[in-house]
Amino acid sequence: MSGRRVGFCLSDKKRRRMNLDAFAEFCAVHGVEVVEIDLTQPLIPQGPFNVIVHKLSDVIVEAEHDSQSQQLLNNFQSYVSTHPGTVLLDPLPAMSRLLDRFASYRIMSELHNSLRDWHICSPPYLEVPSAADLSSIKQAVTAQGLSFPLICKTRVAHGSLSHEMSLIFSAGSLADIHPPCVLQSFVNHGAVLHKVFVVGDKHFCVERPSLKNFPSGPCDRKTIFFNSHQVSKPESSSDLTALDEQMPCLPPLSSQAVATLVRELQVQLGMALFGVDIIINIHTHTLTVIDINIFPGYEGVPQFFSSLLSHIKTVLDKQTSACPRATSSPQTTQTAGGSSAGL
Repeated sequence: MSGRRVGFCLSDKKRRRMNLDAFAEFCAVHGVEVVEIDLTQPLIPQGPFNVIVHKLSDVIVEAEHDSQSQQLLNNFQSYVSTHPGTVLLDPLPAMSRLLDRFASYRIMSELHNSLRDWHICSPPYLEVPSAADLSSIKQAVTAQGLSFPLICKTRVAHGSLSHEMSLIFSAGSLADIHPPCVLQSFVNHGAVLHKVFVVGDKHFCVERPSLKNFPSGPCDRKTIFFNSHQVSKPESSSDLTALDEQMPCLPPLSSQAVATLVRELQVQLGMALFGVDIIINIHTHTLTVIDINIFPGYEGVPQFFSSLLSHIKTVLDKQTSACPRATSSPQTTQTAGGSSAGL
């Protein structure tokens, strides 16, 4: 792998949380040069790159209403499309899908059919568009078979606001939501969240604190507003995670079921770097998928550096053996997931 260059295109926050400097040192020992890409500068002088690892969530979201961000995204896409020898981790279209909870929840709901034998599901949910009025929301909640309490999440699955959530306990309290958003039936899960971190063909499971159990069915309890980061980070301590009753032991997470889920999502997403949030229903013991995350923080995964470098090497080895000399058209640049790099 000597002489290979890997470009990283990350926000300052992601760069710090990943500890990119330490990863660069780790890669250098293995003969791989890590280059930080500055999107505000021309990309050609910064290259060439064998692989680009990126999390362009900020840019993709802001490009919808900001011309400068749109130009940065256009420049990045132009570089990738005219450099077919560069492997992109991960495809931009797949990343864009997961930034929209309407789209990602459709993906999760499709898991019912393919993974039913593994007792894997996702909770009933409702897409609430901007124009929805309260009466139509109430009707749709009933029609879709959602049950109280409901958890409400923003449509955009990125940025600080995406972590602001609420628990809705009655139809009357639906007036507290702010469309566009997603409503999802809350599933009691013993205040334990299983975060699955995927890196290529490897995945790692980490337990985190989560919301405590609540009585099923509507009640007159006021809406609870909370930040998911303050509830489910490794160091989190909150009244919302403290169980009010003695919990019976839940079964351990099935490693076979998780592996099957990861493989299915890799096929559906065409991605190598993502996370899945899973809870175990305290009544049915069903594995319940509640979110899919783009290039998560990998906190609590000590093997992350070696796993990421191993995946980069695997991708490059496949590329070299399949195409020793780049012959593909610039318009058909292939990503590691086998998808076109264009949005």
